[in-house]
Order: sequence, then C-alpha cells, then structure tokens
Amino acid sequence: MSENIPEDLKYTDTHEWVKMKNEKTVVVGITDHAQKELTDIVFVELPAVGKEVKKGEEMCIVESIKSVSEIYAPISGKITAVNKELEDSPEKINNSPYEEGWLVEIEIANKDELNSLLDADAYKKLISK
Repeated sequence: MSENIPEDLKYTDTHEWVKMKNEKTVVVGITDHAQKELTDIVFVELPAVGKEVKKGEEMCIVESIKSVSEIYAPISGKITAVNKELEDSPEKINNSPYEEGWLVEIEIANKDELNSLLDADAYKKLISK
C-alpha cells in the first residue's frame, strides 16, 4: 500500500501535515495515511477563526463512519482561516488530503516549533512500523 507523502511538507507523529504558506502562516491538514485509517469522513468540527492554539492540543475533530478523531495543533499560534468547504463536503479530506482537504491556517507564534516536526522520510519511517 503506497502512501502519498509529499516531500515539501512537515509532519507530526499524530498524522497532521504542515505546509508553509508564507513567512508567518502554515496550512494544516491530516495526512493521506490518516484519512485512509479513518475511512469515509462524514463530519468535521473546525475551530473558530481567531482561536489561539497550543502545540499538541486538540484543535478540531474529524468524524468518520467508524470513529471520531481529535486533530492536534502541530504548532502554537492563532487560527487565521478554516476550510469552510469541509462543512458541506468533508469527503474532500479523503479525496484530496493535501490540497482541497486542508483544515486550518495558523499564524505561527514560535517558529522554533517547526524544527520539531518530522520531514517526509521520518514520517515514512513512523508509519511503516
């Protein structure tokens, strides 16, 4: 089973991905591996824009036909945007986890936290265990 793990993203050991949007902002979603494990996603509870999140704390919930999963903030900061399209089309996470299925944008509070994220190779090792 081959996983789609883009080289230009950073990852967490809880299966979130992080993409630099610009100097101050990252885009966050869940990995291809995570959406496959969840199976069909039927509901997403997104945080409010403006909410402050801390690295490692729950920031939203993704519900699939078989489970409810917490999604954790990969870094600390402020939610500056949420993907409203997921409210009507949560399956976008299954169909396009890295493009249309993004969850939130976070304004980075502490850039050093990015150094603790996994690169693509480290994430591949993590999920191959």
